Amino acid sequence: MFCSKNKESDSLFLYENEELGYSSHIKFAGQGQTMNLNDYQQKSRATAQYPSIGHPVIYPALGLVNEAGEVAGKIKKIFRDKQGMIGETEKEALKAELGDVLWYIAQVATELDLPLDEIAEANLEKLLDRQARGKIKGDGDNR
Repeated sequence: MFCSKNKESDSLFLYENEELGYSSHIKFAGQGQTMNLNDYQQKSRATAQYPSIGHPVIYPALGLVNEAGEVAGKIKKIFRDKQGMIGETEKEALKAELGDVLWYIAQVATELDLPLDEIAEANLEKLLDRQARGKIKGDGDNR
């Protein structure tokens, strides 16, 4: 089981899968509850209001790229303007942008009828397999 705890916010990320021993849960700070990725995906859908521009996956896919760019831009400016020092203000700003990335990932997955838990489990399975074979570094999808 992989478990990561954020010391400052009491957030807890837990991954389990019956076959691999992994799944994903998020414990929200101060709320004493956990939410798995599929719950997040379902609940985030209530806020999904975007125009139909062809296939329904187009708008959230473009939003995902935009938000990922905002994360990269904030990190770039931290290194340009603050000598790479990531303080609490910067962490909070990055947390907000990463939340937007997560929201768009959830919407893209929903439009493709893919559960986030399934995506996370498949990704961990792939990475653990690469690690076990000594192929975690390098490039190419099928290494």
